[in-house]
Amino acid sequence: MKFATYSDATGTMGAAVLQDGLLYPIVGAKSVLDIIGDGLQSLLATGQRALGSATPVPLDKVRLEAPLRPPSMRDSMCFHEHIVNCMGAVDPLHKKFPAFYLSNPAAVLGPAEAVPISPGCNQFDYELEVAAVIGRPGSNIRPEDALDHIIGYTMYIDWSARDLQWEEMTVRLGPAKGKDGATTLGPVLVSADEFEPLRSGKGFDVNMRVAIDGVPISTGNWSTINWGADDVVAYTSRGTHLQTGDVIGFGTVGKGCLFEQRALDPDNFRGWLREGEVVTFEVDVVGRMDVTVSGPLPRHPLSSGH
Repeated sequence: MKFATYSDATGTMGAAVLQDGLLYPIVGAKSVLDIIGDGLQSLLATGQRALGSATPVPLDKVRLEAPLRPPSMRDSMCFHEHIVNCMGAVDPLHKKFPAFYLSNPAAVLGPAEAVPISPGCNQFDYELEVAAVIGRPGSNIRPEDALDHIIGYTMYIDWSARDLQWEEMTVRLGPAKGKDGATTLGPVLVSADEFEPLRSGKGFDVNMRVAIDGVPISTGNWSTINWGADDVVAYTSRGTHLQTGDVIGFGTVGKGCLFEQRALDPDNFRGWLREGEVVTFEVDVVGRMDVTVSGPLPRHPLSSGH
């Protein structure tokens, strides 16, 4: 079942079930975050009630927003193909645990919002990912219990200012400002049960695609993931607390960013993202997002001149 957060012409927000191009509003819910805390079966029952009683709203009469505003976001590195394409090899530590960094919930954008190039960035990039959304909260979760805490999955587009990122990593600060500008979530949250028939390897047999201005750029498949959701949730919850609505990205699918395209075929690299381009992201089951790249805000120099 697909769940969406939307806004109407007055700016009023609501949550709904999406089916056959129609939204079936859920009474009393302004966001998907309002309906996921009691677990999968409760969510599905809520969805069935809406399908049976709500007056449907055509999708083209509203705007889809990010499915939720997460309390926290983490982005893991679970596709080793991506690491090899970018770095040439997988560090042995990546085979011991699914490393992640903490991202910025305040930078979440919905599927209808343009994404601005980061101020001062000349190497703007995307990363095509999928993410788990936590339903039932938990702490120090065991891998064998982890899937019970995942309410569903969504698309996670990690916009990256590569030149800023490398500046930070040069001084060993990690990718903070290089990843701080925007993360697009959407277009919907798909309940976890929808994926089980597609289980393959440590992921699902789900194709993932990117095009820019209609030109295909890359394809990948979720089933090529090297860390399953069970280990990812267990590791991220180790010694801490996961809350309802927390989003955990699984990292970039192989060939799912321009950095990889440049590394693999520098002579034919199409260049970094430019203002006005439309990037199309498609993940089977989850859906499609067409995101326009917009111009940056001004870059105000620091006292150092930087």
